[in-house]
Amino acid sequence: MPYVNIQITKGASRGQKSELVRDVTDSLVRVLEKKPEHIHVVIQEIDEENWGFSGKLTDDWKKMQGEGS
Repeated sequence: MPYVNIQITKGASRGQKSELVRDVTDSLVRVLEKKPEHIHVVIQEIDEENWGFSGKLTDDWKKMQGEGS
């Protein structure tokens, strides 16, 4: 039984998350020949202040990118 955990920063719409679940499921069905009803996909949304990127917290990194524009 495949279990997929997708971690993203907050902000994706319900439609985008639905598309992710559908596409990941379709890929596992196609590539691994698994039954869709045996596939579990979990999406975890994480606040940008709790996600590090390029040596900085993501919210700080985004602020810096905005200053450089």
